[in-house]
Amino acid sequence: MPNRDAFTQEFIRISRRQLRERFRRIELCVGKLSDEQLWARNHENENAVGNLILHLAGNIRQWLVSGVGGVPDTRDRDAEFARREPLDRNEALSLLRQAIDDADRALATVSADDLASERKIQAFTVTGLHAIYHVGEHLAEHTGQIIWVTKRLTGEDLKIYGYLDQSGGSDRDNLMP
Repeated sequence: MPNRDAFTQEFIRISRRQLRERFRRIELCVGKLSDEQLWARNHENENAVGNLILHLAGNIRQWLVSGVGGVPDTRDRDAEFARREPLDRNEALSLLRQAIDDADRALATVSADDLASERKIQAFTVTGLHAIYHVGEHLAEHTGQIIWVTKRLTGEDLKIYGYLDQSGGSDRDNLMP
């Protein structure tokens, strides 16, 4: 069994890679959607892809950049969902990319002690490990929603798992793990 530091390094390596991979998938989807589709919703209880992007940027900032990295928390969660006027797609993606870049820098300095130590994020007392795991899970859930919406609106096979096709696919260079 690897030691604590080896485990920490591996967990952080995987977590950082997952942030980038999920962003790449969201970026692919946004590139397939029109401006209208990016901010479309069928009813008030449904989130537009644009709102999900703002929400993910806010969540990553709050839980990783602030909660793990120690930067002051300035998140306005309600505003992420309340926005109805379209934000330029490049600006929305830039907000998410910057949150991921900042989170990546925060994760690069995480120690085994940081993973084990508790902190308060929103109303929750969690360890660093829990906070990082939460963001990975949360990001994956909403990325899946964005993929589903993109497929529904475009009818396209996004070839996200093209590497499973023996003829090769668009994801061959980004194989997990």
